[in-house]
Amino acid sequence: MTTQTEDTTPAVADEQQPEKPKLQMEIKIDKPSACERHVTVSIAREDVERYLQEAFDELVPKAEVPGFRAGRAPRKLVQARFKEQIADQVKGKLLMDSLSQMGDDQEFSAISEPDFDFETIQMPDDGPMHFEFDIEVRPEFDLPEWKGMQLERPIEEYTDEKVRTHLEKLLARYATIEDYEGPIAAGHFATVTLRAIHNGEQISQLTEETIEVKPVLSFADAKLEGFDQLLIGKKPGDKVETQVTISAEAENEALRGQEITLSIEIAAVEQRKLPELTPAFLEKIGGFQSEDELLAEVRKELEKQLKFHQQRRVRQQITGLLTVAANWELPKDMLRRQASREYDRMVMELQSSGFTDSMIQSYMNEIRQNVLASTARSLKEHFILERIAEDQKIEAEPDDYDREVELIADQADESPRRVRARLEKRGLMDTLRNQIIERKVIELIQSQAQFKDVPHKPTADETVAVNYSLAGAGTAELPEAKFSEAVAQPGSPKLPDDKS
Repeated sequence: MTTQTEDTTPAVADEQQPEKPKLQMEIKIDKPSACERHVTVSIAREDVERYLQEAFDELVPKAEVPGFRAGRAPRKLVQARFKEQIADQVKGKLLMDSLSQMGDDQEFSAISEPDFDFETIQMPDDGPMHFEFDIEVRPEFDLPEWKGMQLERPIEEYTDEKVRTHLEKLLARYATIEDYEGPIAAGHFATVTLRAIHNGEQISQLTEETIEVKPVLSFADAKLEGFDQLLIGKKPGDKVETQVTISAEAENEALRGQEITLSIEIAAVEQRKLPELTPAFLEKIGGFQSEDELLAEVRKELEKQLKFHQQRRVRQQITGLLTVAANWELPKDMLRRQASREYDRMVMELQSSGFTDSMIQSYMNEIRQNVLASTARSLKEHFILERIAEDQKIEAEPDDYDREVELIADQADESPRRVRARLEKRGLMDTLRNQIIERKVIELIQSQAQFKDVPHKPTADETVAVNYSLAGAGTAELPEAKFSEAVAQPGSPKLPDDKS
């Protein structure tokens, strides 16, 4: 006897959902600039009616109308009662689906969300639905030749003398600061009150700021050359004045490019006393067993910073060659919005390479003083490197994020979990992704380039940076730069909060 078994497989299991028909749209795209598009869209009435019908088809079987059981009210009554609600719902769905379809069909690559006012878009009673929006896009360009570049790579041999000199800079973080009786000399610390004056009126004041006496004093919106010469030989109670030009891209628009008077009043003078390399001190800063072991770690830090300078110099050459024809004009509003991303990217890159907060501050002041030019340069580089990444199918993998987060965590002496949480909270994972992609593309270009080694010419340590705007627009905080009091290399001397 044969036994008949029941087929329990759902009949719809093998059925494929019918593909949703594409919207019939008329699209007009205007190009105000290389990175801006003004898009006008018209959606056919046939599609508007189809979406309305689908919405009411879903609503009628469950609509609750007074005098009728749920789902039993006549369709025309439901349509009249819920017309406005369904119209808003359908409008939102049409907008979402049309933008999604445009993203698939259009050739431009968006770098921002569409800018339109939902409330001003009308659902017509008859005829097509119209709306328009502005959007920022990646400029259109031919991919430049990137294979076989001729590049220079800076190299340097670190002698024992250079290592000891760098060690002194590291030990300066642990130095005690002592009062000094006598005239100011280079390398001393002057506690000063700064007053910025324009047309006889004070526009800002920084009270009792302690600043190391170096040749250049950098502000967020200006740079004072010859700062050391102004102060050398002076004593507490002395006051000097000089002229400073505010950056053409300062936050305070009224004072951009203006010359102001900077008054410097000296309140106190101090000098730095370096700690002795006793066994207890060596143990405290990193568990070093001997001075030689500490010097070995300092040498590693120098070599890592050299690697950063090599990568930066190679990147500058590569992007310089790639952007020769990138003469697109980028809107100033877009550049200002993108400036904070450039700050974030640069801070993370510097942190990963073991630079101290004071060095990071100096870099960031330099960027702020030329914010539009530096951001325009970085954006052009990013657009081209991103195109190469797409062409070569280069992606940021989960392991890449883990390595970057662990590296930043090492510098900050924090857990990777806490660093990742901070980056996610501040919305910086996309910035991290861009950094990973760009580095991978640069590495690919390097792998097919020809190199000539040249001597490394390090920038002299002549700048002291203050996170302050003379023009009175306020300070600009580093984007989470201070994960710790200073950024140290893995295994290099850690820098506790106390300076004793």
